[in-house]
Amino acid sequence: MINYNRLAYELKRDISNFSNKISTGLKRPKIKFLTQMIYGLLEGNKTHLSEIARSLKESITLKKTIERLSRNLHDFDDGDQVMENYVDIVKQNIKDDYSVIVVDNSDIAKPCSKKLEALADVRDGSTGKIVKGYQTIEAAVLTSNRKMPLPVYEKVFSAEEKGFISETHENIKCLKSLSENFGNKCIRTLDRGFDANEYFRYFIKNKERFVIRIKMNRNVIYNDKTQNVLDVVSKYKGNYCLKFKGKNKKNIDCKISYIPVSLCEFPKQELTLIVVYGFGQIPMMLLTNLKSSEKKKISLIVTKMYLTRWRIEEYFKFKKQQFDFEDIRVWSLKSIRNFNLFATITVGYIGIMTSEKADSIFFKEPKECSKRIYDIPKFIYYAIGYAIESILVKTKVGIQSFIPKNIKSQQFDIFNYFKLVAS
Repeated sequence: MINYNRLAYELKRDISNFSNKISTGLKRPKIKFLTQMIYGLLEGNKTHLSEIARSLKESITLKKTIERLSRNLHDFDDGDQVMENYVDIVKQNIKDDYSVIVVDNSDIAKPCSKKLEALADVRDGSTGKIVKGYQTIEAAVLTSNRKMPLPVYEKVFSAEEKGFISETHENIKCLKSLSENFGNKCIRTLDRGFDANEYFRYFIKNKERFVIRIKMNRNVIYNDKTQNVLDVVSKYKGNYCLKFKGKNKKNIDCKISYIPVSLCEFPKQELTLIVVYGFGQIPMMLLTNLKSSEKKKISLIVTKMYLTRWRIEEYFKFKKQQFDFEDIRVWSLKSIRNFNLFATITVGYIGIMTSEKADSIFFKEPKECSKRIYDIPKFIYYAIGYAIESILVKTKVGIQSFIPKNIKSQQFDIFNYFKLVAS
């Protein structure tokens, strides 16, 4: 029989410890607010301040709690410090030189909103329609052991906000942040939206490893001749085989070719074109600067790396569905950005807990609380998110007692006063 009181106590303590780590350098009011937001998102599973306020179960009126949370959300200016502390924790779970960092753009669709700050036209990834909303750029690193996505960068931006330059500029800022935190340790794995000379120039200049899926209109240099990539690919039919299980759990037989090429803009840079047959009429074309003396080995490695990209798509889907993120109800762009930060870190907490404690007794009981009909899938975030909610919602108090009190007294120090007067 599951002891929910004990589990809730352990979870609150773990959430508090995590919050204290990522809030190093912040003052106590900010630490308190950060802890409450993470806890409220985990229990309430909504980006509504009213649901977060209900989760805190404070003795004051609900209206006062919402007003405080709203005010602190708008005034929170320590996002960079929190993200820096959080990324330091993530680095402890990345121990493999072939770890994958996935970067992708997404959107926050607000088709019915009219009063939100800096609303712009965006393409809704779910429907393909152009609606009002915001664009996002996010990056996630896959853990070495379980290939779970841990977010390491997030940014909400709008083409209508003051100072906006371009989407490419925002993407380059993301890549620079990854360079500062991870150097060239991890391999950047990117979709066709990053098939542009600006990104290739950045990676080549900084000597970073990459795998980028290229578009059909890309020209390459092959056998000292400039040719369209499809003309080059048509000469190869696949030398190596790989069996891959897709999202629908159906086995896919892939055939892979290895082609040495270079780009017209960077003719001296030796690159490799990995062509993968099996995912449609047009083959998947991956351009990389990874090197190996064994063609088969590097071909399989590059293909597997790119196929793990679906994990960030699952991450986007989880973040939007678990917290109903597109139903966010704050007006200012700054508040939306801070909400996105807290939601990102909350997903990161679930991922870190999954990665670090998957084999512990602490983790076993929440898995039982998830009450899955079938076996828990490899992407375990939904099950753990539901389990945490079901445990915390049964408690009668919030997380207030786990927030650290002031260590240094704020009372007037008479000794220091006379010392100051004497000087």
